[in-house]
Amino acid sequence: MDLPRVILILGPTASGKSALALALASQLLNRAEIVTADSMQIYRGMDVGTAKPTPAEQALVPHHLIDVASPYEEGYTVENWLTDAHTAIASVAQRGRTAIVVGGTNLYVQALLSGLFEGPVADEGLRAQLRTQSLEQLHAQLTRIDLAAAQRIHRNDQRRIIRAIEVFTLTGITLTDHQQQWNARGPTLPQGWRCCGLLPDPVSNSSAINLRVKAMMASGFLDEVRRLTMVGSLGRQASEAVGYRELSQHVRGEATLDDAFESIKVRTRKLARQQRTWLRRFAHIEGSNWSTDPCGNEKTIIFFQSVLGL
Repeated sequence: MDLPRVILILGPTASGKSALALALASQLLNRAEIVTADSMQIYRGMDVGTAKPTPAEQALVPHHLIDVASPYEEGYTVENWLTDAHTAIASVAQRGRTAIVVGGTNLYVQALLSGLFEGPVADEGLRAQLRTQSLEQLHAQLTRIDLAAAQRIHRNDQRRIIRAIEVFTLTGITLTDHQQQWNARGPTLPQGWRCCGLLPDPVSNSSAINLRVKAMMASGFLDEVRRLTMVGSLGRQASEAVGYRELSQHVRGEATLDDAFESIKVRTRKLARQQRTWLRRFAHIEGSNWSTDPCGNEKTIIFFQSVLGL
């Protein structure tokens, strides 16, 4: 049997991606390794709320790009992940195995398939000039030239604000317009890659999300957040993770546990809607197969085993 070089698994949150990855890896009989494409599973200690594969699951199949960053620090970017992902995929291939890339963060997947938006070369003189301004001044300037970017980028993120201003200053085109053009590129699969897509209907996906959040709470999600916040303040990206923000507010006495619980479910369902929008772009990739069956059932696993010839 000729193994796919890479199997890419896509789907909204709680659609059964991890279960499918483990099932396919099991079918491949020690000839597969999993590469995680999730912007929150990179953080050490953020386990329950990110639905990170358990130690037992990681013992069954080698996993890559889990627990590679501190939740208290900034700086692990899409660029960092893309570099590490290419390294991991290459190392798996060198061992004669198939890399199963599990795509939890669609921006990571877009970068993996279409490359990064590079933009103009940095102008260090312009950057030095911009650094003399306060964060408030920088954010106000960005708001004038690229409101969408100003709303998307945290007002304390000096590096990204300066880059957005720099891109507009050097090209006359906003960062948002550049990124929309990048997003519009049709992603393609490299030779030897296959894509398995999960796109359950919103009702079954929402039901699965509610069950998952309930199971997370029963598995010690609140205690996990307490432990993390006792060590120190989470970094900007980690602190905004779904569930961690809401439970941190509860720990600080700013919300009841019931309110936090409901907010987590609502925000996760909103995230899933956004992901389904992304996934419709990926659904047209040549060489991909998609299932709309309810999340994570045995029928779905058998379907993908069949189309992959496993």
